[in-house]
Amino acid sequence: MQHPWTRYVAIGDSFTEGVGDEEPSLPNGVRGWADRVAEELARTQPDLAYANLAIRGRLLDRIVDEQLEPALELQPDLVSISAGGNDLLRPGADPDRVSARLERAVERLAAGGATVVLFNGPDIGMTPVLRSIRGRVAIYNCNLAGLARRHDAIVADMWSATELQDPRMWAPDRLHFSALGHHRIAMLVLDALGVEHELHPQHPEPLPSRTWRQAAGEDIVWAREFFGPWVVRRLTGRSSGDRLLPKRPLAEPVRRSGDDG
Repeated sequence: MQHPWTRYVAIGDSFTEGVGDEEPSLPNGVRGWADRVAEELARTQPDLAYANLAIRGRLLDRIVDEQLEPALELQPDLVSISAGGNDLLRPGADPDRVSARLERAVERLAAGGATVVLFNGPDIGMTPVLRSIRGRVAIYNCNLAGLARRHDAIVADMWSATELQDPRMWAPDRLHFSALGHHRIAMLVLDALGVEHELHPQHPEPLPSRTWRQAAGEDIVWAREFFGPWVVRRLTGRSSGDRLLPKRPLAEPVRRSGDDG
């Protein structure tokens, strides 16, 4: 069944850019859930044009300042925005203020007549380092549900998707989703839109059992290779996306990649 959308624009940070779902042949070296969604939308709407303006590391204000106007200029009839996650990670972040700033952006996007897709935060209670902000994310999610109702936006509900708590859904840095996670999130988005698609749940091999010593050793390696550099970037005001440009700045036809099912 053909859906009504012909121009899809995605804005946001690393989550929407596709970090964690590495694909060296693609711009910025990543694929991600948004590419997967666009591919499925194009399957029944061959004239679909897709742009992805997201850049890793962006805070909400910078997403709005750099991406909102270019997105509106592309005249989308479908737009996804995921922003605020990096803000919530900052010490002392106020989820009420973050969601209020997001609402102003959603209001502008919705005023143009586009269908707006939002994302609540996943339940990160199983992640040792992120567990401390679980309550902050829950407050943000409640606020997001309200602003979605006020602006007739669609919410891809990641908090209720308990399968996203599986470690295999996350990349080695434990901050971004893996290819498996991006695949599952693409399914969430398409289901929220009511679009029939050909994506199916993937069932990878179970993780091998580990002793507590092995787990502790892995945590030490992770802290040295991923968490430490991330903290340094935050403290020095640098971002992993400082030298990057959007991977799809123009709304262009979609070429199917990968082998999803």
